[in-house]
Amino acid sequence: MAAGPLGGDAVRYWLFLGRPDAGGSAAGRQRLLDLREQILAEFAPLLAPYVWQKQPFGLQFCPETGDTPAHIGGCSEFGDNVEDEWFIVYLLEQITRLFPQLVAKVLDHDGEFLLIEAADHLPKWLNPETSENRVFFCEGRLHIIPCPTRPAEVGWPREKTLTISQALTLLSCQRDACLASTKIQSALRRRLEGYPGKIQANLHHAHCFLPAGIVTVLSQRPDLLAPAVSAFYLRDPVDLQACRTFRFFPPETRVIASVTFTRCLYAQLQQQSFAPDRRSGFTLPARSHPQHRAHELGMKLAHGFEILCSNCQEASSEPDAPVSCNPQWKSFLGSLKKNGYFRGELEGSQLYKELMLSAQSFFRQSASSMRSEKSPGAEVLQILHDSPYNLDELKKQEKCLAPEDSDSWLDLTPQDLDQLLQERAGVGFGMAGSSPSQAVETGKNEGEVEAASYTLVAVTQKMKNFINAVSSHEGAELPWSVSSDPFSFDPDAVTSALDRLLGARDDELDSDDLEDDDDDYTEEDDDVEEENEAVGFSGSPREAGAQALGTLKMYMDQMDQELSATNIGQSFTQSKKEHTNPSDSSKVQPSNDQVEVDEIQPLDVDLNLVTNLLESLSSQAGLAGPASNLLQSMGVHLPSNLDRP
Repeated sequence: MAAGPLGGDAVRYWLFLGRPDAGGSAAGRQRLLDLREQILAEFAPLLAPYVWQKQPFGLQFCPETGDTPAHIGGCSEFGDNVEDEWFIVYLLEQITRLFPQLVAKVLDHDGEFLLIEAADHLPKWLNPETSENRVFFCEGRLHIIPCPTRPAEVGWPREKTLTISQALTLLSCQRDACLASTKIQSALRRRLEGYPGKIQANLHHAHCFLPAGIVTVLSQRPDLLAPAVSAFYLRDPVDLQACRTFRFFPPETRVIASVTFTRCLYAQLQQQSFAPDRRSGFTLPARSHPQHRAHELGMKLAHGFEILCSNCQEASSEPDAPVSCNPQWKSFLGSLKKNGYFRGELEGSQLYKELMLSAQSFFRQSASSMRSEKSPGAEVLQILHDSPYNLDELKKQEKCLAPEDSDSWLDLTPQDLDQLLQERAGVGFGMAGSSPSQAVETGKNEGEVEAASYTLVAVTQKMKNFINAVSSHEGAELPWSVSSDPFSFDPDAVTSALDRLLGARDDELDSDDLEDDDDDYTEEDDDVEEENEAVGFSGSPREAGAQALGTLKMYMDQMDQELSATNIGQSFTQSKKEHTNPSDSSKVQPSNDQVEVDEIQPLDVDLNLVTNLLESLSSQAGLAGPASNLLQSMGVHLPSNLDRP
């Protein structure tokens, strides 16, 4: 592909025409440009107010290069907010649903990261080495170019390189055959569940005590909040030198305003411990003050904006050309009106003006010819230059602010973490094959569900199933990744193969075999017999082998007898021998030999297994370790040992 390497926080996306040769001509180029305009207009209600962590979603026309056909696409950095990446995935899914003539592809630094969400349901042949150019969105559903197992099947061999043009040709001809399985579709749908309502749920509204200039800037360009938070979050001593005296945002102009953050931006700002320079003029009230948090957030945000402006040139006295000068703006505005972007508002109303400002800002970001080359700080200074604020008017607005949101979502308890892990692990996470919520639905109370989730008998059984499972050369498989088909074999065929390998049994030998054996008797057999007689064996070599096995068993019994009195023997729990009639057994006086034999009892494997697991978990002191990792991989979660002194 004609794509450079992606950074650790960037996602690249492509939108191709269904026929790979359709975008190469002039008509195909115009068709892609028209589709781009329609897409931006259709999704403007979602894209215009969205607050991006770093770079917004954008579509540009890209001509054909090498094996990559002409397309529209882009690359966006999502920084620390991974939800931006999944919002883009949701957009691509919806775009291909509304525009079925388009096929979407998306990658990040992990490659085909969509497959990671469905890793437990992928076919064995599909791995990072064989997945290149095989995963696409078509008509709102995930498609994977299959690997044929027979010559007549649809697909592409995994040992051959697959180009995008070849993949698009297969999708256009055999789309149904390339549709991903239901389990893969469901896994991806769970990750995208909640959109587009999830966008609003990911926002956080907070009151901030801000300089009036920042309030003016955010009212026109809410997207400039992200670079300001990033500037404060990544500050260095050189940046803070500009914050000793606030030249652009004097603290005496501060007013209370409501600021809309994403949860990621709010957490980055809130969790930073920072004390302002005394010369800056920013002072914080006591922590018991009801508006302490608003003062602290406003102080941090003001430092971020001051750093942005101090690191760029002064704003030009000549304002930028308005978007109305762009020839594409008129058709874009018409598409917005056609799609109901303005919600039926009359031209000139307050809401209409706010929507118009948002649309113009979005158009500047998305249109390549109107994309600003200035830094965020220069754009802030330009707004300050073009839009003087009225301090008295801003103070009046303090009285009608909407209430701020609670930030209790920042506090994550161990129970919340366990619930998140259970939701992410999916179906195979439960102890008995079902989640706690499913157990509650069946009528069990919470205590019964918790007790059932760590039954020691179930722990033992799962461990046995894990040990007895048949794995491939790639290593042990998770319980829910093992095929549901039972492992079967022909016992007669196995027995026959062992007989051919080890030789026929004595009872199957006929007289001819015995005669042949006598004829083949050599001097080497005499030597073997002499050696057997020297160590106490007698008879034929086969009888000597049986005696050797018996002697080995005797040695093992003697070794068990000797180890039973040591620390190693005492570290294992043995089964207690049950007597059918205790009264009769008490009358019998066993001999010394019988006492020694009775002292060696078989091990209680289940009890030893559970005991060792619990001791290992206890020694981990709640941290990750071999025992907890092994149990969690099998879907077993033991409770913390809180009752232990």
